[in-house]
Amino acid sequence: MTSDRRQQDRELILRARDGDRQAFGDLVRHYQRRVYITALQLTRNHSDADDLTQETFVKAYRGLAGFDFRSDFFTWLYRITVNTTLNLLNRAHRTRSVSLDDDALIPHAVDKLLAGSDDPRRRLEARNLYRKVTEAIDTLKPDLRVALVLYAIQGRSHKEIADIADCAEGTVAWRISEARRLLRTKLSRALRGERSPKDGLSRDEKEPFGLP
Repeated sequence: MTSDRRQQDRELILRARDGDRQAFGDLVRHYQRRVYITALQLTRNHSDADDLTQETFVKAYRGLAGFDFRSDFFTWLYRITVNTTLNLLNRAHRTRSVSLDDDALIPHAVDKLLAGSDDPRRRLEARNLYRKVTEAIDTLKPDLRVALVLYAIQGRSHKEIADIADCAEGTVAWRISEARRLLRTKLSRALRGERSPKDGLSRDEKEPFGLP
């Protein structure tokens, strides 16, 4: 986040604390899409993502007085999003309603991997692998799922995830490692592959999926 954005957020937060609803509305408009995408990637349910986005901003508005500016506003908002989503995931099994081909669910790393590729076989293999990985991620415990989604799909660092999840970086590293171990077990055949790297996706190319 740039220093200009931090300053803008600070001014909007201070105004919102003084009762300026328009200022908070500006914050919502700036961050709403990112909050929604995070909720969608974690739940794969549009209805849940809508509800979670709304609940996140209600909680944020009520908690503005306690925001101390020690972290970026979005890190704080992200933490609310993740915790609110975890509460939902821990309450009951959720039905997925989003196609795995939904562009909102395609990780930035996959887009980067596919960029400029004219080989339909490679593009299909990358998307098929992502589909299998996503289905397997659904079986993970919520805290492992969150760590892996933030790391492998959103490309966030261990430190960023630790700040968001309000835990130690070592805990984040363990969760990602454990999630990878469980997924490797579930996807051993898909990850092993039967073609050579030059014909299919290499080991390095599969790393963006969080599964080296």
